[in-house]
Amino acid sequence: MVQKEVDASPAYGILVAEIYGVRCRLPKEKLFSLLLAAMLLGGLAGCGSAPVPLPAEAPAQAPVQPEKPDQARLRDGLTGQQLTPAEVADLSDRLLTAGNEVSDQDMARLELVLLKAIKSPEKTFQAVLWRNLGIIHYSQKKYKQARQELQASNELNPKNGRTHYYLARLSIYQGEIYERQGQKSKARQQFKRAAIEMELARKLEPSNPMYRQDVKQLIGRE
Repeated sequence: MVQKEVDASPAYGILVAEIYGVRCRLPKEKLFSLLLAAMLLGGLAGCGSAPVPLPAEAPAQAPVQPEKPDQARLRDGLTGQQLTPAEVADLSDRLLTAGNEVSDQDMARLELVLLKAIKSPEKTFQAVLWRNLGIIHYSQKKYKQARQELQASNELNPKNGRTHYYLARLSIYQGEIYERQGQKSKARQQFKRAAIEMELARKLEPSNPMYRQDVKQLIGRE
């Protein structure tokens, strides 16, 4: 940096200056030339310097999805307020509605809530509770448990189309196993059983499009 410091000898036009840390005694004209050159060089150096990088921005965080009312109610059923069997039956019906996406965590929570409600002395909603527990185990591919639970529900209430629909799906699954094993006769029996269950579901709830499916269309999709 160039600084004009003192006019040490004005009579002779001599100036004392500090140029980049060096003290100089120079004639006034020469000193002005040096000052001008230094200023020009400093300006050029500033123009050619590398740009200062901007501070990195923190990555944007994904917005937290608000908890749905049924999810909150399900969590509270395990950690807080006790749910009655009627409330559990209604809640599980909503969560297990066809086309509704339920996370694995919520499915595990719902399974625990259902098991807890089934043990209640209140037996009015047992058929619904057993059926919905069977649907959960069916979705988890625990087919043996699912069959036992759905059959228990059907014994309590044989007039529920949804129960018959899932029993039909289980018979199709069992028929496919027999078919892969080369046991054609047993496979046909299971497919016939599935057709009977689907027909019962269709008669009980004729407006439900799921129950209007042909069993042949469902084979190979389990």
